[in-house]
Amino acid sequence: MNDFEFTRRNLPHLYFNEGVYFITFRIAGRLPYKLIQELKITSHKFEDIPFEEFRKHFLLYDDYLDKNEYSKVNLTVSAIAKIISECILYPDGKEYNLICFTIMPTHVHLAFELLRGNKGISKIMQSIKGISSRKVNQVLNRTGKFWQDESYDRWIRNDIELYYVIRYILENPVKANLVKSWDDWRYSFCKKEFIIL
Repeated sequence: MNDFEFTRRNLPHLYFNEGVYFITFRIAGRLPYKLIQELKITSHKFEDIPFEEFRKHFLLYDDYLDKNEYSKVNLTVSAIAKIISECILYPDGKEYNLICFTIMPTHVHLAFELLRGNKGISKIMQSIKGISSRKVNQVLNRTGKFWQDESYDRWIRNDIELYYVIRYILENPVKANLVKSWDDWRYSFCKKEFIIL
């Protein structure tokens, strides 16, 4: 696993050409700038951030997204959730092996393992977000930017970390008080071999 790309815009990104990734993407412009600045990871060695530090930071960020205070669009409207699900499922078996995902009212969590010869996470996410944005905007009879440019991503380093990520993704609707049990949430998907709850 020698090939990797490190980029930094507002968030740092560490992309390898293989491995398992946890991705979160959200509706554009739905968090106040001041809050985004408070949540920013400032480490210059992002690839060295221990999982526990990443987890604490991410939980703060996700709590704000779960509150759904900043959005006029709800991703769990049936027609919108269907579009997003199809766009996530389409690359499964072509670019990645999908592990699981959940669609929340303002954001989406997913985990996947990259396949050999994939086109890279940037292009994969650009495709998912671009196609779903076009289709969702048609459903909503609107134009313009739909998704936030950057996604929040994490390269999963081991099976223990993967266990916690899968659990987090599936339990997010429960944590947000949307359902009592993860399997009651209509907008989640997990391959049988990864169901751990």
